[in-house]
Amino acid sequence: MATTAERKQQLVEATIHEIGASGTLNVTVGQIAKRAGVSSALAFHYFGDKEQLFLSSMRYVLTIYGAEVRGALSVATTPRARVEGVIRASFSASNFRRDTIAAWLNFYVLAQTSQEARRLLSIYHRRLHSNLTRDLRPLSGDRAPLIAQRLGGLIDGIYLRFAVNPNDTTGVDAAALVLATLDAELLA
Repeated sequence: MATTAERKQQLVEATIHEIGASGTLNVTVGQIAKRAGVSSALAFHYFGDKEQLFLSSMRYVLTIYGAEVRGALSVATTPRARVEGVIRASFSASNFRRDTIAAWLNFYVLAQTSQEARRLLSIYHRRLHSNLTRDLRPLSGDRAPLIAQRLGGLIDGIYLRFAVNPNDTTGVDAAALVLATLDAELLA
């Protein structure tokens, strides 16, 4: 028999998959619960409402992303390698896939009306900017914050384009595009 933690995890993963399949937050808790193999009542019991279930799913996505960034940073030995690690983590196989990107896109939409989603999104943006700026500073001096802002915007833009045209690029190609932009920024 599954534990509470296992059931919650099943619901979180089912939420990401359902949003990925539909491309929208217009999925029901019933659809999510069915995919997870639990009752809707249990989903409501654990999370309260669909918004809290979705926010828990985004926390999970952010946790995976954060772990990948920390892993990349832990093995990097130079500021350039650290910047590259953050960029590559953004486009890793677990982060740059259809269902996760659909969840991100809908997370941005939810942040327009949900204070909690806006707070989580703000934390993500600040951490990305901070990680990039810290290691760009030895490479570009006072230009580091602006370069970090442009790279972050490019990462977000590639996610948005992938959400609409998933066959246009791969995670490897997307990372290469951002790395080429990094090279151009550092030469300027």
